Amino acid sequence: MLITNIPLEFYLVLSAILFVIGAVGVLTRRNAIIIFMSIEIMLNSVNLTFVSFSIYFGDTLGQLFVFFVMAIAAAEAAIGLAIVLALYRLKQTVFVDEVNLLKW
Repeated sequence: MLITNIPLEFYLVLSAILFVIGAVGVLTRRNAIIIFMSIEIMLNSVNLTFVSFSIYFGDTLGQLFVFFVMAIAAAEAAIGLAIVLALYRLKQTVFVDEVNLLKW
């Protein structure tokens, strides 16, 4: 059991709900900033799963993975924001449907 006496299944269901919300956001939204926010929600749901299993099994390896995921998420946010700013300067829009840089 977890420290707060909440069963592991509740954490896993919450994590699955967050992941589905993030996946729906990535697949349905057109705004690049909203897409990056949805990816962050998906990464945080994975972090919740790692921490839940780490506490449940009494191992700190899952919490160590969370630090790596957080570092990747921070780098993704910085690079993603730089890409969005560059696209906005070039095309004057942040909608991914309107940006076609590979076409002539």
